[in-house]
Amino acid sequence: MTAGQGDGAAASQPALVGVVLVSHSAPVAESVAELARGLAAGGPVVPVAAAGGTSAGGLGTSAELVIAAAREVDRGAGIALLADLGSSVLTVKALLLEDELPPGSRLVDAPFVEGAVAAVVASSAGAPLAQVVEAAAEAYAYRKA
Repeated sequence: MTAGQGDGAAASQPALVGVVLVSHSAPVAESVAELARGLAAGGPVVPVAAAGGTSAGGLGTSAELVIAAAREVDRGAGIALLADLGSSVLTVKALLLEDELPPGSRLVDAPFVEGAVAAVVASSAGAPLAQVVEAAAEAYAYRKA
């Protein structure tokens, strides 16, 4: 059985938007994913994957890791991809242009940490992709002072 498949009870639940966190650092992507999952606790388990660093474990961005993460979280409801900066954004844009990502994949213009939390919370509430993207983007307006 693969992720996303299960018994009849799991199959009757609505598909949730998947979230992929693309960072230059594997530990950063994994930590933000853990934080977002923890803050969204109590709702359905949202498929979240970290795609950080290079395939060799260094700093950078790996198209292969992004593609694998997107496929891992794809449940048919769309995928919100959040990228930290620079080449991670360019990598996701290139993958979208080349149709390398599952249908319904969207690059989200949002702050990495706050946007990830907002996206995971919105997805766990059953929001469709457009609302997940909007919730993450609204994180730019979060004031800290």
